[in-house]
Amino acid sequence: MILYPDLDGKVAIVTGSTAGIGEAVAINLARQGVRVVVNGTNKQRGAEVVSHINSFGGEAVFVPADVSVTAHVIELINHTVDSFGRLDIACNNAGNEGRGFDTHTYEEDVWDSTIALNLTGVFLCMKYQLQQLIKQYESTKDKNFNAAIVNMSSIAGLVGGASPAYNASKHGVIGLTKQAALDYAKYNIRVNAVCPAVTRTPMIERFLNTDPSLVTKWQSMHPIGRFAESDEVASSVLWLLSSQSSFVTGSSIPVDGGWTAQ
Repeated sequence: MILYPDLDGKVAIVTGSTAGIGEAVAINLARQGVRVVVNGTNKQRGAEVVSHINSFGGEAVFVPADVSVTAHVIELINHTVDSFGRLDIACNNAGNEGRGFDTHTYEEDVWDSTIALNLTGVFLCMKYQLQQLIKQYESTKDKNFNAAIVNMSSIAGLVGGASPAYNASKHGVIGLTKQAALDYAKYNIRVNAVCPAVTRTPMIERFLNTDPSLVTKWQSMHPIGRFAESDEVASSVLWLLSSQSSFVTGSSIPVDGGWTAQ
């Protein structure tokens, strides 16, 4: 079912889209007629997501890239333009959970790798996505030009409660989002963030295997009484990428079952 006809024919990059929320965003965009660049580091899973999109008539390619590496991000953008001729929208979703809890014992290599992926990765993706979008804007000077970027933050970008690196990175994503929204509104580029609470993804499945009591505790903290499903988060992303949210920029929208209302 086409909910957002303005998305039909657009070109999207979705980072970290070989599983979880990113996969749901990529599949749901493809169902709206968007030509999708699937991204991740797992080539087998990337091929499987592309195959699934092709199975219902969608159009997608997989580009392996570590978004914390500048050269990989540049290649991701170049491959997108080579494949589809342009870029219109993006969801910067790639990230990890940054295991661990206490700052005074937090492992510095975990800090470095989490910040590199969750925060620097979003910065690099935005930097080179924006360069391409500005080039397209300036080549047309079309008053109807519109583009949108959605960055994946978290309720850990709004409140405490996760690991030091995860909280810092997700707060940082919101700061990057707000600044970019102000800087690029003049180019008709909107930039927003989505802040999910705990979502049923492979990441949560790992915690179920290693610390089920923690998962039970997390579930009890959602007033709605359950975790989010990936498609529920994806629905918010699609709305922000569509023209139905045309007056929304610089926002950080909780999709959290009431967690941050407490």
